[in-house]
Amino acid sequence: MRFLVLLLLLINAPLLFGQYQFSGEVAQENAGSSIYLSVIEDYRKSSRIYLDQIVQKSEVDSLGHFNFQGNNLNIANRIYRIHLDGCSDNESANHFLGQCNNSKSVLFIANNKDTLLFPTSFEDEALCTINSTNPNSGLLLEIENLKNQMAYDFVDFPSEASKKLNFKKWFRTLHDFGEEFNEPLAELYIYDFLSDKRNETFKYYLNDLSENPYYQNLVERLENSYPNSDFTNQYVAEITTDKELAQFSKPKSSKWNRTLIALLAVSILGNVVFFLGKKRKNQPNALLEKLTPQEQKIVHLILEDKTNKEIATELFVSVSTVKTHINNLYKKLDVSSREEMLVRFKK
Repeated sequence: MRFLVLLLLLINAPLLFGQYQFSGEVAQENAGSSIYLSVIEDYRKSSRIYLDQIVQKSEVDSLGHFNFQGNNLNIANRIYRIHLDGCSDNESANHFLGQCNNSKSVLFIANNKDTLLFPTSFEDEALCTINSTNPNSGLLLEIENLKNQMAYDFVDFPSEASKKLNFKKWFRTLHDFGEEFNEPLAELYIYDFLSDKRNETFKYYLNDLSENPYYQNLVERLENSYPNSDFTNQYVAEITTDKELAQFSKPKSSKWNRTLIALLAVSILGNVVFFLGKKRKNQPNALLEKLTPQEQKIVHLILEDKTNKEIATELFVSVSTVKTHINNLYKKLDVSSREEMLVRFKK
């Protein structure tokens, strides 16, 4: 009888109140417990409770019933959470962060005009079923079921080959599910899971991102349904960054390898030319090192185009001595004339 009353309330609430109403039942043992309504604008914060998400607080009554109503929610769909706090307010504040063992929560999609009923199941389980005026309210529960099925597949067949096939299968399954209902919020919830850097799915996601048009198409669906929203801008920024990361992480193409090889060859050739030029430049110095100090002086004077007589005067020796030194130089340098010597030292 009580369920029928609640069901009638669910049907007629929009007419009676003209505002949102989220109500339901939990086990009577939760009577007096705090229960919270939160809105999740950041899809990366959907896995736990955050204080800044809470918009309303209520209490479970003596019959296990709770109720949230008002006119302060967004007129467009958003992701919401109802969080049943099974911890005492006198206990550590950790329970606000979803760390209370007795806490239960449910994520759902709704807007300011929706009426939702959360009845307990036949097993007295709370927050596991949703009756709603919004056809998309239960999508996140269905996604959780798909994620559980995905986990079973990976447990049953843990080999690398199986993982690769399962990733391909489940990415496609989850993407198709999101597109089918034309609710980008559900797709963001899926995206948060698949692109989570803590999950094994992340590596496959990077590969998929660079090849699959799905992610860019989701940008268009988000901009059409939720233009200028924080989560739309957040998603666009994330896939832009991840696309760059995916390109950076990819093995270089053969074309890129050929370019690197060509650049390396040019570099090596340039170094060879440089060192050969340097070697030629150092050849005169190497030749001079083979000569005596006096012979080196004579070479410098010859390079200055001095005559034998001028060299003799400069070095305070006789002309015949200069001629003797020059003959020795010709032998050491393997030349037969001054002209050849000039050429040898001006290379």
